[in-house]
Amino acid sequence: MRSALRSVLRRPLLPAPRRGTSPAEALLPLTDRVPAMGVPCRMHPAVYAIEAAVIDWARRTGMQADPGVGFHRIAGRVFAEFDAAAAALFAQWLTWLFNLDDELDEGARPLNLFQGILAGACGHPIEAAFADLWRVTSARMSDQWRARFAFNLRRQHDACRDEAANRATGRIPTLAEYPALRRGTVGPYLFDLVEPCLRVEVPAWLQGSESWRELVDACIDATAWCNDITSRAKERDDQHNLVVIAMHELRMDQREAVAWVLDRIVERCHDMHRAAKRIPLEALTPQQSRDVSKVACAYLAAPRAHLDWLLESNRYT
Repeated sequence: MRSALRSVLRRPLLPAPRRGTSPAEALLPLTDRVPAMGVPCRMHPAVYAIEAAVIDWARRTGMQADPGVGFHRIAGRVFAEFDAAAAALFAQWLTWLFNLDDELDEGARPLNLFQGILAGACGHPIEAAFADLWRVTSARMSDQWRARFAFNLRRQHDACRDEAANRATGRIPTLAEYPALRRGTVGPYLFDLVEPCLRVEVPAWLQGSESWRELVDACIDATAWCNDITSRAKERDDQHNLVVIAMHELRMDQREAVAWVLDRIVERCHDMHRAAKRIPLEALTPQQSRDVSKVACAYLAAPRAHLDWLLESNRYT
């Protein structure tokens, strides 16, 4: 319902986490410039049970689950008002995604690994862990949702292939082409996973609407570009970073480029909230309206939940 969407911006939240020195502190100006990011997200009351579920799953499947990275904490924030099982499943997928990301960066034949995932292979731990999560996640979803997930998994494969080609030639993407490329490499299917975690499904016609597409794309852009700022120091040699591209194309120094990217993040956060207000909830049944609102609220919470996680995680330190 519309009131549920609006409440994400108004509800009282917990005090901010303690902060030490972190690359993510460059993002703190967002808390003054984006009203919805002005206060930290609530943490799920069962966050330690969520962590235990992730560690147990990681041990069983051979994935790395560093407690200092804390994927259970970002999931605990995005799904703070839902059951612990929703947050645990999302945290397991996050753990898998970042294990995949590390393998793609460091593995000898990363695109072959992607081919195996797409083909349903289970020979590599990444492939086997994916199969394990897919069995749990897809069972409750329609064929349309499964096709959408598969399409977005292929989008990541194609984007990673394009990145590999750029690296081989030393080519830096342009500012015009980077947003679409980054939406692919970030793992766009991650945003499809909100639905099975909440045991709901957004109607196909709404998925294809301009307002919903803009909500999802703006959420992806805002979180991905925050990640670009935070990861810049650790991934210094990677040209697939909005700060690097702004420095190159706009002839900026790093401080100017970070400020420019922060401006773009502010714009995309505003775009996201405007899109949420345009969702045609009146065209849905009461149950569909409640389900869609749950998913939209999770998207609206994601940028601040991501910021809180970046401030406390050791992923990029």
